[in-house]
Amino acid sequence: MPNSKKPKSTWEKTRKFFNDIHLWAGLFSGLVLVVVCFTGTVYVYNTEIRESAAKHLYEVSEQRGEVKPGLNPILESARKQIEGDFISVSIPFEANRSLQINVKKEGDQSRSGTTYFINPYSGEVLGNNAEPTWADNLMKDMFSLHRWLMLDRIEKPLIGELPNRTLGSYITGTATILFTIGVITGLIIWFPKRLKNWKQGLKIKTGNWKRLNHDLHNSLAFYSIIILFLMGVTGPFWSFPWYKEALQKSLGTYKEQPSENRSGNAANPTVTGTAILNSSANSGESGNQSVALMTMDIERIVQLADSILEYEGSYRISFPQKPEDLISVNKYKTGFFAPAAADKIQMKADLTIDEVQVFKEKPLNERISSSIKSIHIGDVYGSFSKILYFLACLVATSLPFTGTLIWINKMKKKKNPANSSKAVAA
Repeated sequence: MPNSKKPKSTWEKTRKFFNDIHLWAGLFSGLVLVVVCFTGTVYVYNTEIRESAAKHLYEVSEQRGEVKPGLNPILESARKQIEGDFISVSIPFEANRSLQINVKKEGDQSRSGTTYFINPYSGEVLGNNAEPTWADNLMKDMFSLHRWLMLDRIEKPLIGELPNRTLGSYITGTATILFTIGVITGLIIWFPKRLKNWKQGLKIKTGNWKRLNHDLHNSLAFYSIIILFLMGVTGPFWSFPWYKEALQKSLGTYKEQPSENRSGNAANPTVTGTAILNSSANSGESGNQSVALMTMDIERIVQLADSILEYEGSYRISFPQKPEDLISVNKYKTGFFAPAAADKIQMKADLTIDEVQVFKEKPLNERISSSIKSIHIGDVYGSFSKILYFLACLVATSLPFTGTLIWINKMKKKKNPANSSKAVAA
């Protein structure tokens, strides 16, 4: 009897090619992706989890009808209670949030110093972040798993002289690249042979478990496709220098890193922002008067920033670390859809404006380049985008499981062609 099997069309051959790529990319990266995607799901709410374990530091009782005493007396009180040099101060817009001051003490190796939490009504120091909570430890473990598969916790190199942290970064970065390839090929093979049947790919049928599993993999991935692609394409940014450089060059924002001028350190010793602000005080004034001048400057900075950026928001004011540095003022919008990016004002010690950077007025490529982290972790548009990323991460965590079951079912169907009519076509 002659072979009546119809030859495959060009689309069928193309679809099979991309289907094979999709399959092997998923099989090679599946186990790592389960870990990376699950920890990414948890890490979407990193800030909220950390704050929930230390509410006494972040939240205060709102004093309704009572006017806050202002930054002058609050910061003056803080200076009397806290030793060290003030690096920055974060001023919340919400009435029930504490004020945060980053302080650097002698011998402190941390770049941001220690964060102290201040009651904006009473000036009371509520505590600091020097002692980690259970949530801090949990999120550190989640981050270590997400970035390095916890290989950074192993001291002795596993492969030659390659640091384990670098090794872990290479593994997760490679898995993420394969994930991105899987997302792209998955979109291609999602389209049916007959385009008029495309709506079938949006439905989740519950006729049998094979059909349900297939639709959970196929349809949920399609609904999440944009976020999955954004997470995947930004992930290797921190794993491979060549990837970071290539991404920046593709956006037109790449800049050669200048070599450090170490010889200048001795000639320009670090001077804290507190010292710079206090240096304008007359030599005959007492220390308390110098502090009062500093806090008065802070209030003037906020007033000036409000007159330029006329919307409600929270502030982070960074003091200059060298005499030639500028005071940096970041203002963040608040609300459910609030973007993570801040508008920035830089001013001199005499409070003359040097530069104003409004984020939405920057070119699109610069906005994308400076938002890589926010795009990856999901806070690019506040709580709204976090919810979307959380759901998409759950889908991503499930994909290796549902995809593996689809593959197993295909293998069984090849071995038992008589039952092919009962199997789910993938």
